[in-house]
Amino acid sequence: MEDYTPEFLEDESDLYEHHAFDVEKGQKPLRIDKYLMNFVENATRNKIQAAAKNGSIFVNGVPVKSNYKVKPFDKIRVLFTHPPHENLLVGEDIPLDIVYEDDELLVVNKPAGMVVHPGHGNYSGTLINALIYRFENLPNNSSERPGLVHRIDKDTSGLLVIAKTEQAMTHLSLQFAEKTSEREYVAIVWGNIEEEEGTIEGNIGRHPKNRLQNTVYLGDDADKGKPAVTHYKVIERLGYVTLVSCKLETGRTHQIRVHMKHIGHTLFNDERYGGEKVLKGTTFTKYKQFVDNCFKVLPRQALHAKTLGFVHPKTGKFMSFDTPIPDDMVQCIEKWRTYSKHQGAEE
Repeated sequence: MEDYTPEFLEDESDLYEHHAFDVEKGQKPLRIDKYLMNFVENATRNKIQAAAKNGSIFVNGVPVKSNYKVKPFDKIRVLFTHPPHENLLVGEDIPLDIVYEDDELLVVNKPAGMVVHPGHGNYSGTLINALIYRFENLPNNSSERPGLVHRIDKDTSGLLVIAKTEQAMTHLSLQFAEKTSEREYVAIVWGNIEEEEGTIEGNIGRHPKNRLQNTVYLGDDADKGKPAVTHYKVIERLGYVTLVSCKLETGRTHQIRVHMKHIGHTLFNDERYGGEKVLKGTTFTKYKQFVDNCFKVLPRQALHAKTLGFVHPKTGKFMSFDTPIPDDMVQCIEKWRTYSKHQGAEE
């Protein structure tokens, strides 16, 4: 949550909405400061309590204190006198790995750790800050974000295409919407996947109890999510983990992370989805130390956007780009390769 200075809020119409949540019907009574900890990224309880004290947290249109107990169907809004920081874009001279560039577009290899666009808790150092420093008049997408055709998560590395003209933005966005673009990711997942390849289908939507996560909705609950399809193929079996290729038909938030967890193969060291724990293997202390060393080498979810293909908006030619697996993932794979060979020799 944002920093702010206490002041009397005279008129709600002068305020800017920073967060809005509708409480699920199954929610048990819970203090609002605890509730918001699960829903606002990078929030601290102190900041939430200060926001409540300042009269910035409204439930059903009425400001509440931090000890207010949320109930099913409550409408929560967090309002401040200043607009959200993500609306205040500032160019920054940040190095970019530009794989390809012409007058219409560019393809960037994003490093792990770089946020794509400013958002709650990340207002500088993002890919968009770097882009608007380099390029004037980038076209906005439907979310008013300059240049962005699609996005990948902060701790996912890999390829992104950026539109430099309105025509390119329209043309490329349509390709992603109509599923004609091609995207392949490489991931390390927990467990030995039985099948050599497969397809995961399951609607993806916000997790009902933790808005920082998404989850799969099936059957009668399917309408709580949006259709999502992921095709996976085993590249290499490494004992208690598997190296896989994932091709996306759709582009839902956290899609690969959610789908792979759904079939019992959470991404290696994916903290948000529980992959930072030892999910497969032995109980030996030595093994736990080995996994901890792998986590240190790869301190993020093991996911890389390796290839990207699309039709060029002006020439009409299909373009395909490929980028090597980054060093942190390579080191982790090598460690597991060595470990699994030793395991095989001992068995």
